[in-house]
Amino acid sequence: MPKLLVVTPVKNALANTLETCKAIASSSVEVTHVVYNDFSDDSTKWGLEEAKQVYGFELVHLEDLTNHPSPNYKLVLQLVQKRALEMGLPFVVVESDVTVGSTTLENLLEHCVREDGLGLVGAVTTDASGRINYPYEKFKSFTGTYCDTKRSLSFCCTLMTPSFLSAFSFEELNDTKDWYDTFISKKALALNFFNRVVFDTPVIHKPHSSRPWKLLKYSNPLKYYLEKLLKRRDKI
Repeated sequence: MPKLLVVTPVKNALANTLETCKAIASSSVEVTHVVYNDFSDDSTKWGLEEAKQVYGFELVHLEDLTNHPSPNYKLVLQLVQKRALEMGLPFVVVESDVTVGSTTLENLLEHCVREDGLGLVGAVTTDASGRINYPYEKFKSFTGTYCDTKRSLSFCCTLMTPSFLSAFSFEELNDTKDWYDTFISKKALALNFFNRVVFDTPVIHKPHSSRPWKLLKYSNPLKYYLEKLLKRRDKI
């Protein structure tokens, strides 16, 4: 029986996504993995259709469920919360620009099982050489195996516990936002849960490779903020 529900939202970036799916399929703990295709191009869509036979994930095309343009993170979170509660399982978001280790998901699950009051637990992100990178640079000087924090977690690779999922309905998420990492992190704290970052099971993160336009933030900040303002993109 699966012990975790794992979800990966996808918008193009097929090669990175397949790397993510391959890693999840090799996990040391049994999972149900669901990939949500958020209006990707046709080559990505059909690539995912082929890959699901290889890596054993379920594939949901959001175009079959909604006409709302990408990103549809709120809808994904709502669908997954409902299913996780029905299954009685924690769920883990693993983004399509993240590669987990073989024991990453099992390690996150162990924190969930042994700690009452835990809301969210996230794996720290690193580059391929093992250096902590975006969005967890703020923890790069930490030397322990984990720390509890009031700072926001990212959904790069983050588990949400059944107790937190039962305490807050994602139907209440704000329609005006694109991303919910910060809001949900703060909501868990407001409901008297605690959040944790784990350092002894890092995941490799290729920042923004699932949405390349966001790389403008580093190469052309002015253009990035103009796009964000004029096109109302990347609302947190």
